[in-house]
Amino acid sequence: SEGGVAGLVKRADDNLGVVADFVSQNEWIDFLAKDPATRSSTSVCLTLDLDPDQIKKFVALLDAKEVALDIGGYRDAPPSIRIWCGSTVEKEDLEALMPWLKWAYDEVKGN
Repeated sequence: SEGGVAGLVKRADDNLGVVADFVSQNEWIDFLAKDPATRSSTSVCLTLDLDPDQIKKFVALLDAKEVALDIGGYRDAPPSIRIWCGSTVEKEDLEALMPWLKWAYDEVKGN
C-alpha cells in the first residue's frame, strides 16, 4: 500500500525533509553528519548548541512531556540527539515534534 521499497524509501526521505527544513531555519541545531551524502534518512543524528549536561536536560524535558522518548544520542557519539525518521513514522508526527524541540531548547537556554 506504500508503493513497495521505493515507497518506503520515499517516506523516510520525506521525513528527513521535515527535519532538514527545521535545521535550516534554526541555527542552534545541525546535522551530526555535515555531508548530506552521508546522512541517514532513518536514524537522524543532530547536534545542538548546548553542552553535554544541557543536552541531557533537553532530552529529559521531552521525555517528561512524553513527546520524544529515547531521543538521546548514541552512547559512543558526540553529545547529540537522534530522531527516528524511518518509514514507520508519520510525517505529521515529525512536524508536530519540531516545535517541541524549539521549546525544549528555549527552556534549557533560558530564552
